[in-house]
Formats: sequence, C-alpha cells, structure tokens
Amino acid sequence: MSKSQAVIQKDKAYVGDVLKLRFNPLVVESGKGAYLYDPEGREYLDFSAGWGVASTGYGHPKIVEAVARQTEKLSFASTITVYNEEMAALAEHLCRVVPGDFEKKVWYGHSGSDANEFLAKIVPLATGRPRILTFVGSYHGQTMGSYGMSGHPAQSHFIGGGNVVKLPYPNCYRCPFAKEEDSCGNFCAEYIENYIFGSVCPPEQVGAVVVEAIQCDGGDIVPPDAFLPALREICDAHGIWLIFDEVKIGLGRTGKMFGFENWNVIPDAVVLGKPLGGGQPLSAVVGRKELMDAGMGLHLFTTAGNPTACAASLATFKVLEEEHLLENAKEVGEYLVAGMKKLQEKYEVIGDVRGKGLVIGMELVKDRESREPAADLAAMMSYRSYELGLLYYYAGIHSNVLEFTPPLIITKEDADKALEILDKSLEDITTGKFSPEKIAEYAGWGV
Repeated sequence: MSKSQAVIQKDKAYVGDVLKLRFNPLVVESGKGAYLYDPEGREYLDFSAGWGVASTGYGHPKIVEAVARQTEKLSFASTITVYNEEMAALAEHLCRVVPGDFEKKVWYGHSGSDANEFLAKIVPLATGRPRILTFVGSYHGQTMGSYGMSGHPAQSHFIGGGNVVKLPYPNCYRCPFAKEEDSCGNFCAEYIENYIFGSVCPPEQVGAVVVEAIQCDGGDIVPPDAFLPALREICDAHGIWLIFDEVKIGLGRTGKMFGFENWNVIPDAVVLGKPLGGGQPLSAVVGRKELMDAGMGLHLFTTAGNPTACAASLATFKVLEEEHLLENAKEVGEYLVAGMKKLQEKYEVIGDVRGKGLVIGMELVKDRESREPAADLAAMMSYRSYELGLLYYYAGIHSNVLEFTPPLIITKEDADKALEILDKSLEDITTGKFSPEKIAEYAGWGV
C-alpha cells in the first residue's frame, strides 16, 4: 500500500464526512511556490491556491521567516484581552489600505465565515435597521448567520437568515430576467429600487447591502460595469451601508488590491479572509467606526487576530508590493483568458470564459444554443486535469463552472502548462476517453 493510500484509508475511517468536499484523491505532503507534491513525489500545478488562500504560493521564504520569528518571540496572545504590537500594526495598515475618507476600525476572526457572521449580528444592532440585502448565488460562509446571508444551493440544507432578502445578481450569460445584454441597461440595479423597496421591504428597514464584487462560488460572475456604481448610489440615497465580501478576491487577485476598486466604488466596510493570513487562519472586517464600536465584546474569539497570524499577514502585504503581484495577476490573467478563449473556439462545450486578473471562470454547457449546464463534464474535467498534474475545482449554482484562482506568483510558462493540460483534458472528456465512474466518489459539490 502506498503512503497516499494509507492516508486516504485513515481519513475515511476517522474524519467526518460533514467536513469533506473532495474532487479527487490527492494527498498533499509538501508545497513550494505554485506547486504541490504528494507522498510519492508527483507534482501538481495548483490553479486553485487552496480555494484562494495561498495567494503568494506555498512556503514563501519571507512569510515563513515572519512566522518563525514571531513564534519564537511571542507565539500567542489573546487579542480580546491583551494588547500586542503585531495586531495593532496590522489594524493600522488595513485601515490605511482600505479606501474611504472616514474613520475606520478593524475586527479580527479566523475565516470568512465568522467575519460575515459579524455582519449578520452587528449590522442590525449598529444601524437600528433589521434587514440585510444579499444576492442569489452568493457564498458568505458556514456559520448560521453567514449561511443565512448566502444564496448558494449548496447552503440550502439549513434554514436561517429570516431578516435577509436575496436579490438577483447580474449574470449576463444567464440573465435572471431573460434580458438581452445589449439592451438590458442596468435592470438588476433598477429592480432593487423599483420593486424590492416598493413591495418586499422599505429601504428604511435595510441596514446594509452585502455583495461580492465578483461572485466566485456563484460561478465567477463579473458584473456589468454599471452595476456596482449604481448599487452605491442606491445605498447613498437611502442611508444604507454598502459592504463588500472580498474574502476570496481581495488582496490583489483581480489586479487591484480589492475587487471593488475595478469599478471605483467606496465601501462602508470590507470583509477579508483566505489570503489575509498568508496561510495562517485570519479574517477581518474593516469598516466604519460606527459599525465596529456598536458594542463591547459582542463577537469575539480567543485566538482571533493572534500575533503569529498578524505577522504573517503583514509579511504578505510586503510580498504583494515588493514582488509586484497585483501587476502580475493582471498580466498573466489576461494571458490565461486569451488562451482559454482559443480553447473555446475549439470546444463547443465551453459556453463562456470570464474573469478579472487571476479569478477566472470557464462555464461548460451541453450545447451553446440552449446553454444547458454540464455539471458532469465539470466534475470529469477537474478529475482528468488532476490526473495530468493540474489542480482546480468547479463552482457555480449549477456546478458547471471551472474555477481558476492560482497563486498570484504564477508565470506565463505556468499558464502555458495549464492551458496544455486543459486542452488535453477537454479532448479526452469530449471524445469519451475518460471513464465517468472515476468521479463517483469525488463529485465535489455533487452532479
């Protein structure tokens, strides 16, 4: 029995299924840069970056050094009861880097889930308005408050968020209102003002609109350019806070530090996670003082914002700047999209390719005319590419969008390797050379 097989057997015996979302039988032993290695020494180019966490790659020496130095100096201090330099320094940096000409403060957590849970709890208290507006297709987390804010079918098992109203997100490839893209105008934004506020909930009951600048788990959907600025105008007109969930695309992935900056929109608060800790568990909400000072000790966790995680985060910001990773994300991202569009010309099952920087979605369909989602093909593609040495997963409310969120350090040579494997995977899947039985145990979101 190989070491990988032994680990898989132990996992099956002792790790609960409620924790698992498996797309292939990969066992990871080590990682370096944009590559992961299994116990048998096989190499995999990681175009997921662990769902966007490893944005600076694996084992970056500057982040490793920061973690080692901080662990030796002060490995832990509970931020909720004592002060420490690293926590305060990171908070100051976050308040400076997040746009907005108003007084800001920071809250710390461990993940995007508990950060969005902060919004579910504190926004109604801080504003005196009970309702929160979110979007269909959104994915805000796995705690009950963040779960209730989400609009993804994978989060339909539990009932929550009775104060949450979910709005249609503008997906121009699959318009929720069956509009034509060139004649739609800004219907999704107008729908909020003209219908939601008039028939579902008055605006004076709404404390915040929480939105992803690009909907990742919803299918890597990039909104039309007019949408987010219009959303800002609607919120301003009614005294509603506009809050961006940047857990997955924040910190440079789109070619800007924050995704919303691509549309020159200023938020009232920003939710951060995944890459924020440089591989350490860390999340944050950065926003208006009125939100952050709504009460004392209302949403706190013993290990959140610990000095080791904050030191790793400060090092991550330095790497982003010193190695020009935002610029690289934009340049290599455009190169990748161009290559994927060439594949789209070759394979009819590719219905759409979209993205900004290094968050890219490739939507698979049964045929281009009907646009029927091809979830089975997405699952097979993810598995076949894994066999060939490329890692990525699929997303979307129909489970048919291949999602690419590689480390921001990737090169055009890495992109060429990925495109070559995608080409081979598409050829094998569309010509029947791949056995669908292989994915029976590794169907990810389910097909």
